[in-house]
Amino acid sequence: MNLFLDAWRWLATGSNWTGDGGAATRLVEHLLVSGLVVGIAAIIAVPLGVLVGHTGRGRTAVVLAASAARAVPTLGLLTLVALATGIGLTGPVVALVVLAVPSLLAGAYAGVESVDRVTIDAARAVGMTEAQVVRRVELPLAAPLLVGGLRSATLQVVATSTLAAYTADVGLGRLLFAGLKAREYDVMLASALLVVALALVLEGLLALLQRLVTPRTAAPAEHARPARNAHPSSTVAEKSPTERTS
Repeated sequence: MNLFLDAWRWLATGSNWTGDGGAATRLVEHLLVSGLVVGIAAIIAVPLGVLVGHTGRGRTAVVLAASAARAVPTLGLLTLVALATGIGLTGPVVALVVLAVPSLLAGAYAGVESVDRVTIDAARAVGMTEAQVVRRVELPLAAPLLVGGLRSATLQVVATSTLAAYTADVGLGRLLFAGLKAREYDVMLASALLVVALALVLEGLLALLQRLVTPRTAAPAEHARPARNAHPSSTVAEKSPTERTS
């Protein structure tokens, strides 16, 4: 309990948020690195997932590649790339992109594949080209799953971007490593709480976005309004036998 109080005091101290190595600067760096990684991963994964979901080709290869990428240890890959490229952001960015690609790829692929084939055939029947079918039909209907993949990838990257400090002087991971080196565990806990807070804020924003892009379903049949003009046969059926003969 005392450790949490110490961490709270550290966060409440204004001097810890200022300067080049302050918490505010580290928080912005963490957010920028995470955004860069997710952006690169999206450029790679989303077009590939949409293509596979639209054509149905290469499905097995994509699933196997995504599964293999999930199994790659991020820290091990980061270390391997850093040994090849040297100190800097290259190693963390490559490792985190590999971490983010599977979720984005799965969201794009599953979203496009889930679109009703009848809807796609109807779009083709009215003269839409394949590009128009993807842009106007499949992508809008696949948006909820696409954003779901983005949510998953963003949370993974934000939580793991602390490893960027392993080879680069950026992000909230620097506070973690500095606290570990100096045995200042309140600083370590404070930086961890900042990572959690950032992840929760982004999760809330992306959850709201996913809700906004989810199409509203039609009203259930039992709640549908009765037709204003009933069919003549229904009025005849409601008449009594005496009324019919008269």
